[in-house]
Amino acid sequence: MDTSTTRRGAVFGIAASAASLALPSICRAQVSARVTVIGGGFAGAACARALKRTDPKLQVTLVEPNRIYTACPFSNEVIAGLRGIEAQQFTYDAIAVNGVSIVAAEATRIDPQAHRVTLADGGTLDYDRLVLAPGIDLRFDALEGYDEAASTRMPHAWKAGAQTSLLRRQLEAMDDGGLVVLAVPANPSRCPPAPYERASLIAHYLKTNKPRSKVLILDAKDSFSQQRLFEDAWKELYGGMIERVGLSQGGRVTSVRPATNTIVTEFGEYTAQVANVIPPQKAGSIAALAGAADRTGWCPIDPMTFASKLVPDIHVIGDACLGGAIPKSASAASAQGKACAAAVISLLLDKAPEAPKLTGVCYSTVAPDYAFSLAGIYQPKDDIFMEVEGGTTSPVDAPRSLRTREAGDAQKWFQAIRRDVFG
Repeated sequence: MDTSTTRRGAVFGIAASAASLALPSICRAQVSARVTVIGGGFAGAACARALKRTDPKLQVTLVEPNRIYTACPFSNEVIAGLRGIEAQQFTYDAIAVNGVSIVAAEATRIDPQAHRVTLADGGTLDYDRLVLAPGIDLRFDALEGYDEAASTRMPHAWKAGAQTSLLRRQLEAMDDGGLVVLAVPANPSRCPPAPYERASLIAHYLKTNKPRSKVLILDAKDSFSQQRLFEDAWKELYGGMIERVGLSQGGRVTSVRPATNTIVTEFGEYTAQVANVIPPQKAGSIAALAGAADRTGWCPIDPMTFASKLVPDIHVIGDACLGGAIPKSASAASAQGKACAAAVISLLLDKAPEAPKLTGVCYSTVAPDYAFSLAGIYQPKDDIFMEVEGGTTSPVDAPRSLRTREAGDAQKWFQAIRRDVFG
């Protein structure tokens, strides 16, 4: 960052993730521009690290208020008591050797005309290109009765950390024979299969410790990703412990009453001993402040470069963007971060970016030794990302040995993406 750029608050070194996407071969001396990345999750960290690894002279700054990142993938295992929350937590220390700078502060304002980011402490950062990777915000105005205060009684646990641990404690404290209710929103949503994985792993905990208990899924959708695989697993592993009420059956939640742990749908009311309410979502708030979010609450992008369609010289990656067929997942976010880094460098060199080809994989664990997967390949087509041939999903009628092997593969995948992004 040049001397005209002001930084206040804590600043420390960082880098981001290794790329599965080949970055352009460039003359290192040509690029010395300033690129600021806001958001230190899988997308932002992957982008920052790829930028700096491609050109060490590039001035890359990652704005992230949290010194410790708590990962959502595998947080359902924390809820089910299969791992500790510390297994989800990573610092940015190992990335410092790559030379990316972290500003440990919240970005509160973006001036696209001045190319300037304002921080919560009043400091500013000037940029030539800005990458937004703010993840999601929860729409606390979407369900009557459900606000941030209500989440302390009816946790969403859709941002990993304190809410994850709260839901875990509630399950531990509930009586055998109690009812656990999950309220699931319509798409678009972060990691669409995750609520059904969560229901599965909660059922595993209850079957082991409180076998007279039940899990009820109230769903704002009639169908969901890998539905047959989940439902077959529920029947095989948990008998009648898990029940799901879909949209056409009256499963869409319309309001809640936190004082009594009551969840209301169009067709009825349910009182839970443990209520996990996942509200609708939107792009992280800085995206709207930058003018990059449209009326849907998400950010439309050019799929060739991840450039915002609404604001110049700003790119949006990860869960916040309207990615077409690409799911909102850690794997997809990391791939987007690397592809965006390649595009940004090409644009800084006045070169035409190459069309990205992204691969995303999602593992769903329904028991410690039982998992399945879905992998897709995505490319720009007709101004949006479309899935192309070559994607795979676990077969429905696979032997149990394959489910066990994929459970192990899921663990290996998580460790690999953790090392790739956070070191």
